[in-house]
Amino acid sequence: MAQTWTVLKILQWTTDYFHDKGIESPRRDAELLLGASLGLDRVGLYLHFDRPLEESELSAYRALVVRRAKREPLQYILGETEFWSLPFCVSPAVLIPRPDTEVLVEESLRLAGGHRILDVGTGSGAIAVALAHELADAQVVALDISPDALAVAERNARRNSVEDRITFLQGDLAHLPAGPFDLIVSNPPYIPAADVEGLMPEVREFEPRQALVGGSDGLDPYRALARQASFCLVPGGWLLVEVGIYQASDVQRLFADAGLKEVFCRDDYGGVPRVVGARTGVVDRAV
Repeated sequence: MAQTWTVLKILQWTTDYFHDKGIESPRRDAELLLGASLGLDRVGLYLHFDRPLEESELSAYRALVVRRAKREPLQYILGETEFWSLPFCVSPAVLIPRPDTEVLVEESLRLAGGHRILDVGTGSGAIAVALAHELADAQVVALDISPDALAVAERNARRNSVEDRITFLQGDLAHLPAGPFDLIVSNPPYIPAADVEGLMPEVREFEPRQALVGGSDGLDPYRALARQASFCLVPGGWLLVEVGIYQASDVQRLFADAGLKEVFCRDDYGGVPRVVGARTGVVDRAV
C-alpha cells in the first residue's frame, strides 16, 4: 500500500532533509516551498496539516526540494523576495537584496537634500525603487552594466508603480553619467577576489560573480566612485555606499583622500559598519 503524505508529514520529512544538507532555516524553507507548490501561505499550511497530497503535488514539490538541496537560493526558486516592505522579482541575473542594505536606504532618505539621484549598480533595482517609492518627486537614474539585471529592475519598477520616475541606463561604474546629481548611492561589488571560495554555496555558486567581486582587495568600485563623485554631484551632494565587513575604515580613507568632506560611517542593526558617506565641498556663494 502506497504511503500517504500529508502536509505535516512532508514538512517534517523535508525539514530533516534540509537540516542534513546544512540549510540554515530548514523548516521555514520547507514551508515556503510547499506553500508555493500548493498556492497557500504559511498560515494556510497550518490550517491544512492533515490534508493528503496528490501525486502531482508531491512531484512538483519534490522538484523544488531538489533545487534547494543543491543550495540554490530560496528566493531564486520562488522568483521573488521582499525589500523595504516592497515585493521584488529576483533571478540569477541579480543579487538577492539583503535586509542590511535597508540601512543604506535609510541614510539616503535622511540626507537627500534634493531629488536627483543616481543608483550605481542597481541590480534588482531595490534601492532605486525604494527611494522612488519614498520620495514622491524623486527622479532616479539606475545604472548597471548587465542588460539582464536592468530588465529585472525595470520589471520591479513597474511592479511597484514607480517606473515613470526611474531612468534605466546600461553602463560601467567607471564611467558615471554626468548628472549633476544631489545624491549618488551604491551597493557595489565589494568581495575581495580571494574570498569568493569561502562564501556560502548559495552565494558562491548561484549569485552573479560580476555583482560580487570588487577586485583583488574588494575596493576597486569605491576608488572609481570616489574619483568621479566631485564631477557628478552638485556642491554639497552626498555619496553613500554600502561596505563589506572590515572595509569601512579603508573606504572612509579613500573618500577623504579624494577630497570629499564630512566622511562618516553608520553601523547596521547588527552592529557591523555598513554605510560610508561623504559629500562634496560646498561652494561659498559670497566669494
